[in-house]
Amino acid sequence: MKKIGVIIISLLLLSTLKAQTMFYDASVFPLLGQISEETETRYERLPVKLKEVSRLPVWRLGKCTTGLVIRFCSDSQHFSFRWETLYDENQKHMAPTGVKGLDLYSLEDGVWTYMCTAFPTAKKSETTPISGMEKKERELMLFLPLYDGIVSVEIGIDSSAFIGQPKIELPLRSKPIVFYGTSITQGGCASRPGMAYTNILLRRFNREIINLGFSGNGLLDYEIAELMAECDASIYILEYGNCTVEQITERTENFYRILRNKRTDTPIVFIENYQYTWAKFLASSSVNAKDKALQAVFNNLKAKKEKNIWLISTAGSIGTDGEATVDARHLTDLGFMRYSEFLYPIIQKIIEKQ
Repeated sequence: MKKIGVIIISLLLLSTLKAQTMFYDASVFPLLGQISEETETRYERLPVKLKEVSRLPVWRLGKCTTGLVIRFCSDSQHFSFRWETLYDENQKHMAPTGVKGLDLYSLEDGVWTYMCTAFPTAKKSETTPISGMEKKERELMLFLPLYDGIVSVEIGIDSSAFIGQPKIELPLRSKPIVFYGTSITQGGCASRPGMAYTNILLRRFNREIINLGFSGNGLLDYEIAELMAECDASIYILEYGNCTVEQITERTENFYRILRNKRTDTPIVFIENYQYTWAKFLASSSVNAKDKALQAVFNNLKAKKEKNIWLISTAGSIGTDGEATVDARHLTDLGFMRYSEFLYPIIQKIIEKQ
């Protein structure tokens, strides 16, 4: 009987909470992480002008919202979310919360602090991941899904609470950091959006980051280089483990030239592949061959007196214990934390030199 009573009280409290919740369309709040606002719909990464230009997989992945964040301010004591995903994607090696969930962070004493995750339940989801907080005005940042798109998202607050535009201009939006790459950059396989390494770095730098990671398709497409060159970035960072040795040899300098011709002084960074865990068990690994090809291209550029270019060797970047991946290749949260901690001081040093 006592257990039944507790269940009834819980249901009554949940019903009361829902009755007191007011939902607001998130489209009225700033959206960070887009390289262009000229997109087909609000929540996607590539401009509509690339629809007939890019390869279909790149265009489709461009509709995934990895790296996109919504900024707002509120004094609500609870937060609810209603959202509809584009694909209702599922991954066999990645948590649904990372694929199509939402992550809420609060700015506490100048540090972006994890608050809660909205769990997806279907193509259309509604959940209240946190309640019972102190009534206090907070600067908030909502990270969108890594491997799915968003059709719409609404933020629910107490009916008596305030919600509005951010009052503090953080992360900084001038001269964003632009990443290009593969599934690693897109966020595979973080357990939730905030744990992708680019999102970790966004919070560390407190600067807008543009994520142009395309799972399985970081193949140095030239139209993406042209798009990146349109952005007045503080730094361009390139990783492309999807490429073959031949593609690295044939396409890297052309991709670089597109950026450099438009952005003559912006640092351009090439990142080697980190060593996949399974590689140590193989007789030979393509990773080493790719790194040698990249080193050859980089050395050739240096021989041509190219300035402000950098090559990052990733030895030890995800640890040496073999425990940082979900499948001996894609990173877990542990892997992404290690990777971001490895990259942060290097990127910071390069930016500070400018």
